[in-house]
Parts: sequence; structure tokens; C-alpha cells
Amino acid sequence: MASTRLLCLFSARVAGSTKTLARAGCSVCFRRNVSSSPSRRQSCMSAWVIDQYGTNGVLRYTDEVAVPAVSSPSEVMIKVHAASLNPLDISMRGGYGAKLLKLRRDPMSVMDSDSEFPVILGRDVSGVVVDCGSDVTHFTPGDEVWAAVPPWKQGSLAEFVTLTEYEVSHKPDLMSHTEAASIPYVASTALSALVNAGGLCRDSSSNKRVLITGGSGGVGTFSIQLLKAWGAHVTVTCSQNAEGLVRGLGADEVVDYTAGDVVEQLEIMEKFDVILDNVGGDTEQWAVGLLKPWSGAKYITLVTPLLLNTDSMGLLEGTIHAGFTLHTKALQNIISSGVFYRWGFYAPDGPALDEIRKLVDAGKILPVVEAQFPFTQVPQAFQKLEQGHARGKTVIRVAEKDDRQVEELVQNICTEAAESEQEGQGTAKQH
Repeated sequence: MASTRLLCLFSARVAGSTKTLARAGCSVCFRRNVSSSPSRRQSCMSAWVIDQYGTNGVLRYTDEVAVPAVSSPSEVMIKVHAASLNPLDISMRGGYGAKLLKLRRDPMSVMDSDSEFPVILGRDVSGVVVDCGSDVTHFTPGDEVWAAVPPWKQGSLAEFVTLTEYEVSHKPDLMSHTEAASIPYVASTALSALVNAGGLCRDSSSNKRVLITGGSGGVGTFSIQLLKAWGAHVTVTCSQNAEGLVRGLGADEVVDYTAGDVVEQLEIMEKFDVILDNVGGDTEQWAVGLLKPWSGAKYITLVTPLLLNTDSMGLLEGTIHAGFTLHTKALQNIISSGVFYRWGFYAPDGPALDEIRKLVDAGKILPVVEAQFPFTQVPQAFQKLEQGHARGKTVIRVAEKDDRQVEELVQNICTEAAESEQEGQGTAKQH
């Protein structure tokens, strides 16, 4: 019975309305008031912001950021419990995509010079709904949710974030907020690349040969698990010290790029149906030749020049130049070998995360968290990510204090209940 009581701790990972601990045999319940919108109680929140683009020194902590109120009937406000960092956050901190993202935030900004600052980074969120617009039908205050925050919206390195309900999904039941925050952005990116650009899905991936370059990072570790759940054969390139990780996630073959010429190692293998390139650089120059010719094989790269071009050339010229580059490469490859050359991009998709939640709850996809930092150490988390050679995700515990208080409360309740039951059993034995 004591081991059963420990399941009560799992129920402490909630911040909703009344939650009952009956699943663990505890007949007590507790309540936290999260159903009221924070806008009714406070006008400002804590957040990490940048007021200019640059290196780690531009990160600034403040508790004077306006709470992002629900301004549309389809929006939900989320109390952030955990967030995670992606390489995109480092790039955006330095100004990557600034012009195009500013236009996406406000189409009228092309006519003026208003500043986009302060900007809040952070693309992953796991937390609890605290307010909903009048047209929201899928969520209510108290629901535990996860989401990928679009780059053009204020991010999750803050107490609250507001998104449309179509960008949000219910969090997997079997994951803590810390674990859940490691998945949404890489899942949305991988799904967009593999499904929209690669043409793969649950019903079409069986026995397809897929190569993932840079397989030990966030997108790579997620893609391995997703493709194996779909029945694909997965080959991964990574360094020797990450081989155990990717094999543990299901990779069928692993090529150590530090152990000699990676191209020679791959060329002796059977050719591939799909290549997902997380590395970029000169990879595409040799990777395309590893695909099956004239069979509908696809090369998808997540390292594209679109935002770099718009930053350096301006919105119009940069977009035209990027489009011409994509068209030229796609035409060359389809003519020479019948291979499709495509770019992959992140796309927000709450319903797609619903499908991922099912795989998570079925044990098919696990969180891969390399490091955790408290909210007070966001700059240190950025430094960790900038070191490179990621082995999963770097997670920020935003509402750590509240979570620990709830866990301690429930632990004390369950301990008292267990002791009371033991006393009752002892009394029964005496009689």
C-alpha cells in the first residue's frame, strides 16, 4: 500500500481547479485558484526580455512586463510552468529574421519605424490555462496544456503567454511540465518537415529508409522516435559520445562523423528514401547523392537562407532571392536524378500535437532533457545551449516555486493518510 501511496505525487503535477487523488487511493483533494484571469489580479508579470539584438548580455530580467491579456475570442492565456530553449532562440537574440518577423507581427510596420522591443524569447511552453476567449471550445481554465509559440509572438520566458486555441494542445497525462516543455517546438518542426515536405505519415513510412543528419539534438531525437513509431528504418549521423542516446531512442544505424569520412561510411549503405538535414553547410552537396534516384526520394533541409536573406537584403529582395535559390536547386535535382529538394519550416499546429500526445501517453515518444535551469538562470541556460553538441533539450523551470509547494502539500497529505492507515492496521491486529 505504501508504494501505491507514492502515486499521489504524480497528481501534484497539476495547477488546475479541484483535483482528486482517488487514483492513488487518497480520498482527499486540494484546490488552487487558477480559474480567474491574472489580468483581474495583476497588470504586470515577470519575464526575460531583450531590448536590442546581441549576445547573452542583452538578456534582461524584469517584473514590469504587461500581462498578455486575451484580446481575441479564440485566444487562451496560459500560466507558464516550464519553457525550453531552441537554437532559434539564440539566433533570434542576435537579430535573425528580425525584419520578416517584425512584418509578421504587424503588417503595418513596413510603413513606420516603430521598435519591436522588448522581445520575449522562448518557443516551448507547458502550463495551465487561466483565461479563455468567448469562442474557445476546446479548453477551460485549469486545463494543463503544451504548445509551440510561433517566432512572431512573445515567447514563453515569462509568467504568462497568450496563444490561439489552434496553437495549443492538452498536455500528455504522463509527463510533468518540465518534461512536456521539451517537445512542442521540435515536434512541430519535425512534423512540418517530415509530413508536409517529406510526404511521410503513419501509414506511408513502413520500411522507408530515412537518414537524419545531426540526430542528437532536439529535432533529431524527436524525429528518431516519431519515425520508429511509424515503422521507418532510421540512420543517424552524430558524434561517438551520442551513439548510446540515439540507439536508445530507436536508431537502427549510427554513423560517427568523428570517425573518418562520413560520406564514405554512408555510401556503402543502401540508398535512402528521405534525408532530414539538421546540419546545413555543405551537407546538401553530398547528401543528395545518397537518395534513391528516380523514385520520388526527398531531401529536406531545416537550414534555409530565407531569413538571412531578408535580414541582409531587405524584405522584398531577400524573399525573391531565396525563392530563386529554392527554385533553381529544386529544378536541378529533379532533372538530374529525379530527387525532390525541399526546405522545411516550423509550423504551429495544435491538432498535430494532439496526435503526438497520444504517442507520448502510449510510451512511443519520450522526453529527452539534457539540462534544467531555474527561471533565475536563463542566461546560464543560453550559455549551455551555445556550447553546441546538444543531447536533447535545455528546459527552464518557470513556476518552480509553485510546483514545489503543491508537491510538498500533496506529499504531506499522502504521508499522513498512509500513517493513519498503518495505525489502523496495527490496532486491528491487536484486537
